[in-house]
Amino acid sequence: MLKLLYSAVIAASLIALPMSAQTQEQPKSSKSGAKSKATTPKATTSKREPTAGQLAARERQKQCGTEWKEAKAAGKTKGTTWPKYWSACNTRLKAKGT
Repeated sequence: MLKLLYSAVIAASLIALPMSAQTQEQPKSSKSGAKSKATTPKATTSKREPTAGQLAARERQKQCGTEWKEAKAAGKTKGTTWPKYWSACNTRLKAKGT
């Protein structure tokens, strides 16, 4: 008798668990999107200025990107991918700038 009672309780909890999980989920509405958009301008105004190292890295990336596009258009990449090219170019430009 006790086994039957325990199995009934377990079965009922297994059935009720998915139902309670569905009621706890909150559907995404357009109002929540509006709230996040309203808070976005505050976050952008409090951004810090990039450091000198970050600015230098951005300049190197722009320069390497330009070189990559020219080399790729000329067919001189020889199967090299952008990440590998960027790594080599970045290392070269860092050594050149120091």
